Amino acid sequence: MTQDCTKGWLPEAPILFYSSLAIEYGVEEALMVSLLQQLLPFLPGQSQAPQGLEQQGLTWYTLSEAQMLTLAPFWRAHDVQRLCTNLREAGVIFIASAPYTQSHQLKFAFKSPRLTQTITTGEPPTQRAQQYGQPQRHPCPQNTQNSSPYDGLAVHNNTLAPHPTSPNIIAPHWQPARDTLTQLAQHNIPDTFTLNQVGEFITYWRDRKEPARSWEAKFFNHVIHKWRDHQSQKNARPQSTLITKEWRPSEDAIDVLSRHAAIPRAFIEDAIPEFVLYWREQNSSCDNWNRRFRDHVNRQWARFSSTMQHDTTPKRIADGWQPSRDVYDVLRLANIDLQFAQNIVPEFVIYWRDSNQTHTSWNTRFLQYVKRCWAQRSANPQVANSSSTRDLSLEALVTDRSWAN
Repeated sequence: MTQDCTKGWLPEAPILFYSSLAIEYGVEEALMVSLLQQLLPFLPGQSQAPQGLEQQGLTWYTLSEAQMLTLAPFWRAHDVQRLCTNLREAGVIFIASAPYTQSHQLKFAFKSPRLTQTITTGEPPTQRAQQYGQPQRHPCPQNTQNSSPYDGLAVHNNTLAPHPTSPNIIAPHWQPARDTLTQLAQHNIPDTFTLNQVGEFITYWRDRKEPARSWEAKFFNHVIHKWRDHQSQKNARPQSTLITKEWRPSEDAIDVLSRHAAIPRAFIEDAIPEFVLYWREQNSSCDNWNRRFRDHVNRQWARFSSTMQHDTTPKRIADGWQPSRDVYDVLRLANIDLQFAQNIVPEFVIYWRDSNQTHTSWNTRFLQYVKRCWAQRSANPQVANSSSTRDLSLEALVTDRSWAN
């Protein structure tokens, strides 16, 4: 008695597929069709077309990722998506779901009800096909009595191609076919740019609710138009250049800085060599050096003005020095007569000019001096009505030097 040599290492039943479909579409595609037909009896069918599709008279099925993994664990998600896309482009099935790699499900319908019936009943896909040869070719059927199982498919140059479909509204999860991406790539359009246009394209046409026979063609023209606009805007932008050793800002840029920003022209001229040297060492390019120079000078002038206003470097008193407005505000809060303080300014300046001393803040020195003089004036009733320090006694003027410390 012979022993069954297949027992123990062939655990599953073989998967059968039509050789004629393999010739037309490829082995993997034919295998996918066989797997789908094996699942049809176990999947609930829906006769109503999904939202956004107008294909009527078809039965729609929903296949989950778990069911596909159970039946075909040798295919990954991107393989399933690739094969189903090929079958859709070939006109064998309709797809109403989002890409399989994203939705993890496949909502599909066979394009021809007769094709669905042929597959589920196990009849051969072509009538009177030779067992090991080419399947017989039939012209596109003109009536229902002599139609083949490939209703909806037309024969062109000995290959099966999709017959033109009726207009339909774009699906909410529509995706461009692989051939469309390939054709756009031949126009040097990156796939990333093409895929970025899908969302806008779907939203526009779903809002208009206009049907079309070929969304692939409309999408192709849409992307071409968008790419040309993108290239035009890119070419219209100023080109970035390196700064040259002889570079100078334009007269308009200097005029904006000197007249509108009130920056001395000498300060602007002094900033040019430093600006050029810095950016030549950085070896950086820019599309508008005038704008960058204006920003640079504005920052430098703001820093310079702040430094001068709060300078802590000791210096001699100027010939025409006058106290700041803040000094008079402090004196007003102290109820000191402002006219009294103004009369003291000349002798204060003369004293410190003759002494040739330097201090960091002449405002502070003057404020202390005025307060001291006002206190002495208030303490001496003889000079209560006087507003000059010359009315103080000679002894008070000679012995008091606290304001000069």
